[in-house]
Amino acid sequence: MDIFFLILGFVLLILGAGKLVDGASSLAKLFGIPNIVIGLTVVAFGTSAPEMVVNLIASFNNSTQMVLGNVMGSNIFNVFGILGICSIIYPLTVKSNTTWLEIPLSLLAGVVVLIVSKDMFLDNSSVDIISRTDGIILFCFFLIFQVYSLQVAKSGVSDEQEVYDTKSFSKPKSVIYILLGFAGLIAGGEFIVSSAVSIAKQFGISERVIALTIVSIGTSLPELATSVVAAKKKNVDIAIGNIVGSNIFNIFFILGISAFINPVVVETGNYTEIYMNIFAGVLLFLFIFSGKGMQINKTEGSIFLILYISYILFLILN
Repeated sequence: MDIFFLILGFVLLILGAGKLVDGASSLAKLFGIPNIVIGLTVVAFGTSAPEMVVNLIASFNNSTQMVLGNVMGSNIFNVFGILGICSIIYPLTVKSNTTWLEIPLSLLAGVVVLIVSKDMFLDNSSVDIISRTDGIILFCFFLIFQVYSLQVAKSGVSDEQEVYDTKSFSKPKSVIYILLGFAGLIAGGEFIVSSAVSIAKQFGISERVIALTIVSIGTSLPELATSVVAAKKKNVDIAIGNIVGSNIFNIFFILGISAFINPVVVETGNYTEIYMNIFAGVLLFLFIFSGKGMQINKTEGSIFLILYISYILFLILN
């Protein structure tokens, strides 16, 4: 039954995120908010809503290994899994200034997590922990990034405006969609966290491994769908920008809020995924900026997928 509720949770989570985005986008449009601003706020929050809801529920339930594992696992899957698949479909070339500025920022986000978690090394503390203060620092980074994104949008530099196809509903229908979306997200998140913890106990698997594999892949399905569609349409900047933006959002906003609710204890094993997340950012940076034409080609995408499969096997075997 736990597996059934886990799958049901993912279905409710993804449907809820979709309804929330449709309803909120429509409502924002009715109030005259520009399309690009809707894309950078409502749509960005919506695609990351599954990770956010699962992490908030895990934080309140004191499942801190689920919190860190979901964020790190999602970021690793985003780069190695999703960008690997997308670049095999169509080579991903960085075109806009916004994307190549955000790629180093996503790498910085991974480094910041490493720094704020190294309390025993930096402060001679008895335990490594991402504290509430660290959570506030991460959230401040997110605010800076959001202001930057909105400024870029207002200046007209971004070429992503045409991608956000917002729905048009009446105000009552928009509100109903938003409420249905929130209900689906909350119910789905509850099912996922409770069933994932139960499965981990039944099979003797750590919450960390469950979060890094099943939960992180499931909560990243909206990003996978968005990026694959963009790659098929040859909107390569969107395929990359969606993933890079999601990784920044996951660390600075979701992990920041989660740590503020309940400080996250960083165990020795957690550094594997923290370093893996940084490695993914470094490799993405090298593939794009060291090769010809600033792109991820099919060969590099295949390397990403091989690395991800190897990483998952490493987690399972260990």
